[in-house]
Amino acid sequence: MTLPQYTAPADVQTRIARLFIYPVKSCAGVEVSEALLTETGLDLDRAWMVVDETGEFVSQRELPRMALVKVQVKHYEVVLRAPGMLALHLAIDAVEAPKRVRVWDDEVDAYDMGDTAAQWFSDFLGRKLRLVRFDPERRRLSNLQWTGGVEAPVQFSDGYPLLVASEGSLAELNRRLLAAGHEAVGIERFRPNIVLAAMEAHDEDRLDTLRIAADDEVLLRPVKPCARCPIPDIDPATAQSAPHVSDALQAYRRNEVVGGAVSFGMNAIIVKGVEQMLRVGQPVTANWRF
Repeated sequence: MTLPQYTAPADVQTRIARLFIYPVKSCAGVEVSEALLTETGLDLDRAWMVVDETGEFVSQRELPRMALVKVQVKHYEVVLRAPGMLALHLAIDAVEAPKRVRVWDDEVDAYDMGDTAAQWFSDFLGRKLRLVRFDPERRRLSNLQWTGGVEAPVQFSDGYPLLVASEGSLAELNRRLLAAGHEAVGIERFRPNIVLAAMEAHDEDRLDTLRIAADDEVLLRPVKPCARCPIPDIDPATAQSAPHVSDALQAYRRNEVVGGAVSFGMNAIIVKGVEQMLRVGQPVTANWRF
């Protein structure tokens, strides 16, 4: 007689509460009810990027008004809107000349999106800028030291295919902000791709592989705490920056794993499930990593 194989129950049972993509790096995100999982993350996430005259990427760190660029994804195009500007329509599958650009320490092949897009961003942000599209034929990899040697390709994200955060983590931060006399903030400031429900604050830091019940099994592995820059201090509705969010995080979120930097959320790689659809409400299970 063959005994049935025993499977230990998962330590954590939650669900996907919210999903976001960020088609243009450092511009406003798009909340979606479902998203296709590709090998580089959610479909169209960080597919475009704004660069200066030397090809170096720019972000809200030096140009906080990028937060005011709103993005709408349609079937064949992406539409960008900003205060005082006519809408900019970008065909999803159209590019112009090849261009070499730099994002952090990586120099990568991309495609320029043309003079109209360049003038639109230059006019709105007050600098000579151009818009580029990642070359899907090229591979830019996450840091192999953090992925354990697993090749995890990305487009123009800071370093990893996905960022996972939780409603519980935001609730704890907002509790501290309110106690200090500040207004609560939204999860949009932290630019996650996947927001998990029904968890204690920062439990995402301790999770092993996430198992998502899609049409076929999806496995995502958190690999590195997300060290935060000053962007969470920028109000996405006004582009005004104030230090109270960073100040609150400094009081309790210094993480020795990333050299004592403040962390919020976990960078994750895809172990299994490319071409699966992720949907709000899908069950997620995981065990504790430690």
